[in-house]
Amino acid sequence: MFQNMENIARAGDLRRRLLFTLLMFAVFRLGVYIPVPGVDAAALDTFVKSNQVTLFGLLNLFSGGAFFTFSIFAMSIVPYINASIIMQLLTVVIPRVEELQKEGADGQKKINEWTRYLTVILAVVQAFGTTVTLNRLAGVVNSPGIGSILLITLILATGSVFLMWIGEMITEFGIGNGASLIIFIGIVSRMPSGISAAIQYLQAGTISPVEMLVLLVLAVLVIAVIVMMQEAERRIPVQYAKRLVGRRMYQGATSHIPIKVNAAGVIPLIFAVSLLFLPQTLASFFPKLSTVAQVLSMNNWPMVIVEFLLVVAFTFFYTGVVFKPHDVADNIRKLGGFIPGIRPGHPTAQYLERVSTRITVLGAIFLGLVAILPFLVVKVTSLNVYFGGTALLIVVGVALDTMKQIQAQLVMRNYQGFLKS
Repeated sequence: MFQNMENIARAGDLRRRLLFTLLMFAVFRLGVYIPVPGVDAAALDTFVKSNQVTLFGLLNLFSGGAFFTFSIFAMSIVPYINASIIMQLLTVVIPRVEELQKEGADGQKKINEWTRYLTVILAVVQAFGTTVTLNRLAGVVNSPGIGSILLITLILATGSVFLMWIGEMITEFGIGNGASLIIFIGIVSRMPSGISAAIQYLQAGTISPVEMLVLLVLAVLVIAVIVMMQEAERRIPVQYAKRLVGRRMYQGATSHIPIKVNAAGVIPLIFAVSLLFLPQTLASFFPKLSTVAQVLSMNNWPMVIVEFLLVVAFTFFYTGVVFKPHDVADNIRKLGGFIPGIRPGHPTAQYLERVSTRITVLGAIFLGLVAILPFLVVKVTSLNVYFGGTALLIVVGVALDTMKQIQAQLVMRNYQGFLKS
């Protein structure tokens, strides 16, 4: 670790990328504390205290606390994430989008352009809906009127689009993976408040030192399991025969196709949690539906079981979107390769689909357990502390990807230096 830090300090280009990324993080965190004008902070605070575990709480988690303070970055980068997911799902529905995805850099450039336009639309719709809803429920707008609401909508949507631009700048001029890093920083920024709350629990006697130690050990074990599952993969061996390209003969080689156990990442978990929080949030808007809101609460076993099943179902669905056995099998055949013992073409696709389905079972169960982890912790340890499995999965996954990108750039720099010498 220290050797890598020393190598980063020596690598001028990588050092500049890290500094640029940190600068963008500072801009993001600064914007979190800039409130939207025309909002009643006291009314918002009162509403927030009674709506921690709703869809609003999930938005606040991704925004690093900006939603509950209704700052200019209250919408966070969620509209861009949603737009990216929608565009990815459209590749299955619309053949034109699928063709663009297969065209390489030019096609991806066009898809990115459409994603930006869709982000603007989603940001405006989400900002307007959130402003109207909060104003109707808690009266957060000081001077209610179409002009004030449109102004707040414009500010929130602009903040979300600006965060999209920051994410793209981090991807291009920083260490990469900009959108994920913004969510990562938003979640990590909540850690000091969580540590402060834990200390207050200890001082008040709500949690004993032994119970706190159990919680810390459990957290370490969960992180270790998440790292193991994020890195776990099944490697399918592929043998390439000798082939003649032009006048040059390419020797045969042996490679492998990595199929990750958790190929879907955190997307199924976000889908399921958002889908379950939405009816609960809508029911909480109407006093007459308070009983319905309690039934839909995530604090009872039936809803927890439903959440687990939804995560498992979404995992299989999204894995089928991101991993396409027929396309992989077709690419292997075109390159003159084959899986030992499996005929090229359709049999290869069937084999890959069968292997992917088997290992996705393990990945789906893992994501389902991560989703219901807070409820299990409260029931098993009797600790009245929210233990966010979603947040842990995002933080660990982004941290691993960032470390791999930094390591790859270090390796590339050493490789280039070796060529120059």
